[in-house]
Amino acid sequence: MGKRIIISGGGTGGHIFPAIAIANALKKLDPNTEILFVGATGRMEMEKVPAAGYKIIGLNIQGIQRGSIIKNLMFPVKLLGSVRTALKIIKDFKPDAAVGVGGYASGPLLYAASLKGIPTLIQEQNSYAGITNKWLGKKAKAICVAFDGMDKFFPADKIIKTGNPIRKDSVSIAGKHMQALELFKFSPHKKTVLVTGGSLGARTLNHSIKAGLQKFIDADVQVIWQTGKFYYKDIISELGENYHSNIAIREFLNRMDLAYAAADIIISRAGAGTIAELCVVKKPVILVPSPNVAEDHQTKNALALVQENAAKLVADRDAEAKLVDRAIELLNDKEKQKTLSTNIGKLAMPDADEVIAKEVIQITINN
Repeated sequence: MGKRIIISGGGTGGHIFPAIAIANALKKLDPNTEILFVGATGRMEMEKVPAAGYKIIGLNIQGIQRGSIIKNLMFPVKLLGSVRTALKIIKDFKPDAAVGVGGYASGPLLYAASLKGIPTLIQEQNSYAGITNKWLGKKAKAICVAFDGMDKFFPADKIIKTGNPIRKDSVSIAGKHMQALELFKFSPHKKTVLVTGGSLGARTLNHSIKAGLQKFIDADVQVIWQTGKFYYKDIISELGENYHSNIAIREFLNRMDLAYAAADIIISRAGAGTIAELCVVKKPVILVPSPNVAEDHQTKNALALVQENAAKLVADRDAEAKLVDRAIELLNDKEKQKTLSTNIGKLAMPDADEVIAKEVIQITINN
């Protein structure tokens, strides 16, 4: 008889992907494991999870909307409704454990599970824990983290440092450098910069690269520029499909492994999932944290790397003026590149999904 596990959370790819990775690792440990996902209605997980082959139920829940009193009036009503729905899901599914990966749905579900005496595990991805997770952490049996110093948010005896689950196919870059350059029609005799702002894109990164494109061209540097779906059409209509042979403009990178493999240096946002991948890829990185996230956790994630001399940081507000210059400087500094690569590689935890899955099974046994 396999264990029955609920995994809750989502909202962004950064939460959904680790959730699916943990589910897959649980299935690998025991193919008889039954897994049910609980997400937020209307969010990305409602299509991504079924596509990965798992069943999902949606809660009618939202986050606190900053700067909108009207929208927040519905929050307590939706929260109570979600807890009620979560209690019913637990009664019907009878889980052995509940896992929260962050995002709107994990709050009500983990709270309902703790009311029913179901052991819970929190997977905290960021170096700075949000309000909900801090509160849920008091009742959780185990808290899996990716950064040091998390005992300022959670009881020290519950913390296990596991790292964040990564997409294994995205980071397997060994021996793919030439194939990668061919994909982008790039020369092996020039340096290459990868710019990635996530699937939706990042306005600051796009503005900064556009402002500095001529500098890259003058320096004969190749750029893989992933714009994200919100910005691609505008950029292409302004610059044209074939703007310059050194510049590959893409809406989305289907082969992240080849994008990583082609790059000499990488410019990226500082989401926890992305950082986990970058540590395994071991390339020199310039992080531009997004200021538009709860508790400014991307800046805190980035600083955790900067303190280890494992990444460079350019603040969002300085990016348009400084980012491209910093990138060209780094491309010309072989020593600095080597230091950054070595140090970021030391932080890699490539088997996080398996380690977390084992912890999930452990809390069902100890309960």
